[in-house]
Amino acid sequence: MRLRLQKRSLLALLGVSFVLVTLLVTTRVLLVPDEVPIDRPPQRFDFGSLAALSRSVYNANYRQSVLNADKFPGEPRLVLVVQVHNRPQYLRLLVASLEKAAEVHGFLLIFSHDHFSEEINAIVQGVTFCRVLQIYFPFSTQLYPAEFPGKDPRDCPRDMSKDNALKTRCLNAAHPDAYGHYREAFITQTKHHWWWKLHFVWERVQAVQGYGGFVIFLEEDNYVLPDLFHYYKSMIEFRKGGCPDCDMLALGNHDALTDFTTLSNKVSTTGWMSTKHNLGMAISREVYYKLMGCNSEYCTYDDYNWDWTLQHLSGTCISKPVKVLAAQASRVLHTGDCGLHQKEDCRPEWASRKVEEALLAAKDGLFPPSLVLKGAEAAEHKAHVKNGGWGDVRDHVLCKNYAKVL
Repeated sequence: MRLRLQKRSLLALLGVSFVLVTLLVTTRVLLVPDEVPIDRPPQRFDFGSLAALSRSVYNANYRQSVLNADKFPGEPRLVLVVQVHNRPQYLRLLVASLEKAAEVHGFLLIFSHDHFSEEINAIVQGVTFCRVLQIYFPFSTQLYPAEFPGKDPRDCPRDMSKDNALKTRCLNAAHPDAYGHYREAFITQTKHHWWWKLHFVWERVQAVQGYGGFVIFLEEDNYVLPDLFHYYKSMIEFRKGGCPDCDMLALGNHDALTDFTTLSNKVSTTGWMSTKHNLGMAISREVYYKLMGCNSEYCTYDDYNWDWTLQHLSGTCISKPVKVLAAQASRVLHTGDCGLHQKEDCRPEWASRKVEEALLAAKDGLFPPSLVLKGAEAAEHKAHVKNGGWGDVRDHVLCKNYAKVL
């Protein structure tokens, strides 16, 4: 069985052939070894062809080689998962911040990639201060440059009217989004990757199977403060008596650090909101199961943003709105000044300067001895206008298959 989707499966907009091939591919990609691999040399990726690169992705996800495992034995004290695309300058900043984090030797860092390059591999495999695992999104548009889930030349142009699309018989003519637009592969990838990663980490990564704590989710353009783990432990302790019904932790926010020292030991509780709590978000296994119970709703909701989709699920599919315990003084900074919609004029040197200024402002407020509750709001469903970009049924089918137990 080949890793790539069969060509004939792509001729059908939706049908048995596509579903079966996707199920088979998903099964193969999610196979894992019976035991946690010992420390071995990092796998060499073959970039010679798409077929060779696909084999490298499959082999890496199967082998799950944990770097530095011999140097740092034992169960991880904290698991962090970083979603990585293709901004190596920002990834270097994140790695530098992690190296300075207190008690980092007890971390397991999982880097989840949807873009594969020697430069990015070298950055991650250069980490020597804790255990490291790399996993690879097997349905990356890089692996499918001219077919779904990439951009098939037979797909409808984004702004073509449905009437014209039906006349031309482009592949997805019957399925524009709520605003009449057809899918853009680079737009859909992030939501796909996020959901695949969530399932793969909790269900398929052997090094996480005995872990009972929260997993902190980061992105490549994040930067962590030195007391991240100290603050995480303080939030876990506070949650026991102060908010036992809090589902998630938010160690970061998008506020400036001007009042960091004053707010350093303050936390609040409220309903989860995508614009406030998607930075340094920590999820327990219990909450993961709640989210996976909404697999179909996540995968069919017409919004290309994973975080807005989660906000929609909170209080709809998940009947009790998701409640979050949130840091008032962020332990995770957002350094990126370019991304999905802005790809020009990236200035990582500005980000580096911004981080240095933030650390100066925060240094006197790090490592607070305990936390206090600053505010508590009821956890309520926050409705919003969906953003579209997720109307294609091929995306729905592929997305739903990540969580299939086969």
